[in-house]
Amino acid sequence: MPSVELSDRTVLLAAGPDAESLLQNVITTDLASLAEGEAKPGALLTPQGKILFDFVISRTGAGGFRLDCRRDTAEDLAKRLTLYKLRAKMEFSLPDEQVVSVSWESDSPASQSASSSVLDRRFPEGPNVVRHYGSAAAGGADLSSWHHLRVEHGVAESGSDYALGEAFPHEVLFDQNGGVGLKKGCYVGQEVVSRMHHRGTARRRLVIVRGEGALPASGAEVTANGRPIGTLGTVAGEDGLAILRIDRAAEAMEAAAPITAGEVALSLRVPAYAGFSISAPGGQAGTT
Repeated sequence: MPSVELSDRTVLLAAGPDAESLLQNVITTDLASLAEGEAKPGALLTPQGKILFDFVISRTGAGGFRLDCRRDTAEDLAKRLTLYKLRAKMEFSLPDEQVVSVSWESDSPASQSASSSVLDRRFPEGPNVVRHYGSAAAGGADLSSWHHLRVEHGVAESGSDYALGEAFPHEVLFDQNGGVGLKKGCYVGQEVVSRMHHRGTARRRLVIVRGEGALPASGAEVTANGRPIGTLGTVAGEDGLAILRIDRAAEAMEAAAPITAGEVALSLRVPAYAGFSISAPGGQAGTT
C-alpha cells in the first residue's frame, strides 16, 4: 500500500459547542452530510465567490473538525475564520508538528471510529485513499506517485492547479465532488456560486489532459488552434490537469483543430465522477 508524507500540509483544528454551526454558515462544505471517518473538500470564499482558502475537512469527534490545509496558508486561514467567530463558543488552533500523510490502494476504508485516519472522498470511483494525521503511514512512496494519482482522478489543489483568489468552486469541480453544498443555507460567496450553478455559466472547468509526448511545466498555456483557452496545472509525465474554457475546447474538437500545450498535442477527458461533458453548454450536467 503506497503512502507518502505531505510535508506541505498541516491541520487547523476547530473545537467547541458552536464549531459546527459557525463553519456551516461560513464554508462551502455541507457539514450535515459529513460522516465520521471521511474527509471532503471545502473552501472559504471571497464575497465575490472565488476560493480564498481550500482544505479537506473531517470530524475529530465531540463536535470538533480538522481542516487539512496548505502549511503556508494555515495561519492566514485561522485569522480569517476567527473574524467570523464573534461570540461563538469555539476556538481555532494550529497544533505543533502535525504530520499529514496519505495512503492508497487499501482493500478496506478507514475505520469510521478512527479519528486519526479518514477516507478522502475526492476519489469516489476508487482507489480507497486514506489521509492520516499525527504520524506518517507505513509504506513510503515518492511524492510524484501522489501527484500522478491526483491527475489520474481529476483532483485539483491550490498552488499546484490554481491560484487562491482566482478560481470559482465550479472551475475546480467542487460542485461535482462534494466541495460545495448546493442545497445548504447561506455561506460566504453563496449567492455567486448558486447563480453560476443555476444559470449554467461555468465555462472554465478542470479537465484531465494527455500529451502525445511529455508535457511542458505547470503553468504552460493551453491553446486551441493557436487561441489561449487555459493553463496547465499539475503535470505527471504525459498526463496533467488543466483548467480550460471548455466551450472553446469543444469548438476546437468539433472542428478537428489542434489543442496543444507548448508544442505537445493534447487529448482531453473529464474525471469519471463528473456529471458534465466538454461539449455540454456551460459545463453543466450532461452526457459524459
